[in-house]
Amino acid sequence: MGRKKFNDQPFAYHQEIELEITTLTNLGSGLGRVALTGNSPLATSHLPPTTQPLGGWVVMVPFALPGERVRARVFRNQKNFSEADLVEVLTPSPHRVAARCPVFGRCGGCQYQHFAYAEQLAWKRRQVAELLQHMAGVEFPVAPVIASPREFGYRSKITPHFAAPRGGEGTRAGGEGRGAAEFPIGFLRQGTRFDIVDVPHCDIATDTINARLPAMRANLRKRAAAGEFARGATLLLRDASGEVTSDYEATVTETVGDLKLRFLARDFFQNNPFILPAFTGYVREQASASGARFLVDAYCGSGLFALTAASAFERVAGVEISESSVKFAQQNAAANNIANATFQAGDAAAIFAGLDFPAADTAVIIDPPRKGCDESFLHQLFAFGPRTVVYVSCDPATQMRDLKYFLTAGYTLTAVQPFDLFPQTRHLECVITLQRSGPIGSYEVGR
Repeated sequence: MGRKKFNDQPFAYHQEIELEITTLTNLGSGLGRVALTGNSPLATSHLPPTTQPLGGWVVMVPFALPGERVRARVFRNQKNFSEADLVEVLTPSPHRVAARCPVFGRCGGCQYQHFAYAEQLAWKRRQVAELLQHMAGVEFPVAPVIASPREFGYRSKITPHFAAPRGGEGTRAGGEGRGAAEFPIGFLRQGTRFDIVDVPHCDIATDTINARLPAMRANLRKRAAAGEFARGATLLLRDASGEVTSDYEATVTETVGDLKLRFLARDFFQNNPFILPAFTGYVREQASASGARFLVDAYCGSGLFALTAASAFERVAGVEISESSVKFAQQNAAANNIANATFQAGDAAAIFAGLDFPAADTAVIIDPPRKGCDESFLHQLFAFGPRTVVYVSCDPATQMRDLKYFLTAGYTLTAVQPFDLFPQTRHLECVITLQRSGPIGSYEVGR
């Protein structure tokens, strides 16, 4: 199949334009508008009425900041907006700073190293507020983002990639490698799905990971030179309490406050240990503030939220589909002398089956995957009808989508608190608290 023809409206391929950046998208790109007039070669007469731009044609420019005037090179025209690469900053933002990482702007891992940290936090708060309004239809005060104690050197897990070396002729990774001895080991290039940027040092990873990285890279290249790899792979480096492992099946231990929690290196666990005491403490306080005596952690994993909150409740029940994670949660409760927490591997279709907690005295913590809650889970949760729900999410967009169903089902939003677990990137965690405000109403879940 031939290459898809470039859509040259309203801009030609690689046409350079100047524009003012007014805001940031949820993907971390700068966004501005360009006027398209009838007297211009960029007239909008070719566009159907539904796509006539209001206030100008939208252009998204990664690594451009609000308040800047930039020159950008268009590489794609979508139906309602264009995408462009940053060529030059003509008028810089007063909040623009020098990025620490030499591959920033090429590596797709970070979006904000050029943005003063206080402003990163301010814009993340604003974006949560905008999602709350636009996706849930709710005007509600968003608390200032809780900052990470570390702006760099915080990430306790990284997963570098490499593509298979090809007989001394480099790799598929954009030509950055030259054979088995030099192929790139790192992360995907900004805006691509296959190209890999070589990353010998990651500024957001912990010091212990970076200390381990050179030996891992050297060993990998030695094995590649011996012809060991027929294809590329994704690697793992996890730092748990100062010990680094690359073994997916290794058991690691993370310290959170006074607790020590064990889990498999490959399993999900929050990757910024420095903010976890504040993060889990807030979740505990929100879950217990209504006076609930019982707690259900519905996506409990190895027990992070259930065990850090157990002291505030009479009884705690953790439910998790993964049987291996449940075993670790049980072991973690015993090892930390927590006797009021039990854990069980739950069927996804019967999360609350057999639970003897009275709903009016129960709080539920949920921390679903990035895609948010599925229809079956929401039906079960609303059927149970707990007093309080504390919803933790790494994707505020899907969280605010789900919030609509909670509001329809008889819950009231009482708090919105973002946490910056991911400085220098567009990502964040957001915690919303919901209180049952009356009888559970009728609702319809749909996607």
